[in-house]
Amino acid sequence: MLRKSWAIGGVVLKEMTRRKDFYVLFILTAVLTVAMGSVNVFDDTRMVRYLKELCLTLVWLAVLVIAVTSAARQIPAEREHRTIFPLLAKPVSRWELVLGKFIGCFLACGIALFVFYLFFAIISFSRERELFLANCFYAFLLHWIFCAVVVAMTLLGSVVLSTPSANATLCFLAASSILFLGRHLKQIAQSMHEPLRSVLQVGYFALPHLEFFDIRDLVVHNHPAPFSAGDLALVTGYGALYTTFFLVAAWAVFRRRPLSA
Repeated sequence: MLRKSWAIGGVVLKEMTRRKDFYVLFILTAVLTVAMGSVNVFDDTRMVRYLKELCLTLVWLAVLVIAVTSAARQIPAEREHRTIFPLLAKPVSRWELVLGKFIGCFLACGIALFVFYLFFAIISFSRERELFLANCFYAFLLHWIFCAVVVAMTLLGSVVLSTPSANATLCFLAASSILFLGRHLKQIAQSMHEPLRSVLQVGYFALPHLEFFDIRDLVVHNHPAPFSAGDLALVTGYGALYTTFFLVAAWAVFRRRPLSA
């Protein structure tokens, strides 16, 4: 099963390297960051932090776009081009197809993240003359786990929603909202009356808290990572749990859908 899924993932990865999405987003990120870094006031150490924060924000935005758009078009494109019929006749099961699409998108996000964080490390070292490799590694690893959850969630949306554009838009809004507002949902619930308070509290604990994977502040301010290997394993398991849930849900919906639908 894994051999077939890896083969499908390899095809997805090769197809994504031929697309221009990553190249455009990387060039845009690089140009904006270098343009901001060329300002003379960057002799101030606080301005260096602003530059690092800007660069990381652009990296998160670019990789989120890559993860959502790449996963949103995978299964609908197979249906549109009618290539899903010979693919499933190999024989390849629908679970192997879903898993293969996930592997390809997940690896593509990892490669994109590596390039983006390498650029970030170069920019940081050129300004501060020092580099906190441990923080960059933790940020890269947690960001990649974040991509796994988003890719799996988008694959679920691709078999539920009718068009890739609607799926990409909703998943992008959902991921952005959870990332920036999810941590405040519990406080918002405390100010509400029943039954809305209970609904928001249930939603708070049910949502995948994507902000757990965001340690940009530690990287920007050069703080040592305040967690141990056990904490990292716990967060990794949390991401793997939601990734598995979304993938299984995508397979469960996909296996009941007619291929022409």
